[in-house]
Amino acid sequence: MNGRIIVTGATGSMGAAAVEALASQNLPVLMACRNLEKAEAVRATVAARIPSADITVRALDLASLDSVRAFAEGIVPGSVTGLFNNAGVISKCYSLTGDGFENTFSVNYFGPWLLTNLLLPKMPADARVVNMVSLTCRFVRLTEEALRPAERDFSQLGTYARAKRALLSFSLELARRNPALHVNLADPGIVASGMIDLGHWFDPLADALFKPFCKTPKAGVQPALRALASEKHNRYFVGKGDREIPGRYLDPELDARIWAETQRLIAV
Repeated sequence: MNGRIIVTGATGSMGAAAVEALASQNLPVLMACRNLEKAEAVRATVAARIPSADITVRALDLASLDSVRAFAEGIVPGSVTGLFNNAGVISKCYSLTGDGFENTFSVNYFGPWLLTNLLLPKMPADARVVNMVSLTCRFVRLTEEALRPAERDFSQLGTYARAKRALLSFSLELARRNPALHVNLADPGIVASGMIDLGHWFDPLADALFKPFCKTPKAGVQPALRALASEKHNRYFVGKGDREIPGRYLDPELDARIWAETQRLIAV
């Protein structure tokens, strides 16, 4: 790959691991982060380990569509050849962003949807787009109405799972509309990161019982790294391999409806 690779959520445990892994391969990286202070700390840590690292940092808040638009506007055409939509959040409570979207959906779905579409004209036709999905997708049903959950419908894991399922749907439709684009999905499995700290009283007990069996961030990001390097299209990278998108997710008519509704909601 020539050109810079954008990693969103690059201050998180898996995002930072991805930045370091890409830098170790002499690939230039653009860290797209909400917290610039934390981003600079990650950049400095990686640079200390890899003096040749070519890493830049820019502000991106996926909970703000204005921030997404400003970030994309600042990208020079032809300077980026890969996008890793890694950022994610599991909101503890129901809240709306300034754009009127539920926060979990904004960060996990609406923000990445808009970012990817705004960057497409600035990337080569055969660029890499890797979207981080979740094994929780299999437990939920996606509808157009699910994109705008009411407070009574909110739950931490359920809303997160539906947002990731929407991102999966977006990935499939994106691939259909852009046949040359290398669109792939990455499922990290269960990773010992801040993402799984849900803020409950029993979290310390859960940590003691389950975190020793979780993957490290370095291990969890490996499927995404392999997807970024792959010449394949429309594959599901998980564990140490990749496979066809599971049949349970294949519904082109649903994907087209979700795309159209998203377009309408964010007025693209």
